[in-house]
Amino acid sequence: MSQPQAHLVDDDEAIRDALSWLLKSRNLPYATYDSAESFLAAWSPAMSGCVVLDMRMSGMSGLDCFDQLRERQSTLPVIFLTGHGDVPLAVQTLKKGAFDFFEKPLNDNDLVNRIEEALAHDVQQRAANASVDSLKARLATLTSRERQIMELVLAGKFNKVIADELNISMRTVEVHRANLFDKMHVKTAVELANLLKNNA
Repeated sequence: MSQPQAHLVDDDEAIRDALSWLLKSRNLPYATYDSAESFLAAWSPAMSGCVVLDMRMSGMSGLDCFDQLRERQSTLPVIFLTGHGDVPLAVQTLKKGAFDFFEKPLNDNDLVNRIEEALAHDVQQRAANASVDSLKARLATLTSRERQIMELVLAGKFNKVIADELNISMRTVEVHRANLFDKMHVKTAVELANLLKNNA
């Protein structure tokens, strides 16, 4: 995973310089791109942080770039910079999943505060996705018998009842149950239920 940073995409050098200076003053990491094309060429699924994207650029527009990112299943939060006439368009992009938009001329501090929020949002999203992926990986290690026992444990059934239902010995249930808890990194049925509920 790359270091989270603000990716500034604008074909106006003066705006890139101003935004760079702003982010530097807050000690926020950033990278600049002079076109949507150059940003898309640099993009990879490992890229993290957020994108500050000018809506109107020569060449590919910010909107087209946003659509491309969505096609690539990018989860990077996108903040649009728009001219006055683009506000209805910007509202439309919010409905399509953009993080926010700012109308030029913009309030520098408001924008940087929002960039900080977008960076934090991306970190949280990636942590949540990683925990879901790790849970899926753990579930994939269970045998079909361990899965059966997990369902019955989650239903609140005791080992003796599980043994009777599955027609196996109590000792066998205990062994499978211990393996199940071990693989799922939990110590109790309650922990197991919470883990599955929180990552559903």
